[in-house]
Amino acid sequence: MFDPKKLESVVRKIQDAMPKPVKDLGNDVEQKVKEVIQSQLAKLDVVNREEFDVQTQVLMRTRQKLKEMEEKIASLENKFNEKRDA
Repeated sequence: MFDPKKLESVVRKIQDAMPKPVKDLGNDVEQKVKEVIQSQLAKLDVVNREEFDVQTQVLMRTRQKLKEMEEKIASLENKFNEKRDA
């Protein structure tokens, strides 16, 4: 597998060796690509990582509360059945 630091070093050397007009063209293309990608992502119904993590925590708490409620209901059912059978 490639060492990311070595790969970055090679890329940096190549970029440093490029003439300024080529670098500027590359930067322009990179900016345009980013704009297009951001535009297309904005059209999708997606959430960012922070929102996803928050909703994951909410879901985990909700599942825990549901589990606790199920246990309480089972306990109450057992008590009810014991009294009914007695």
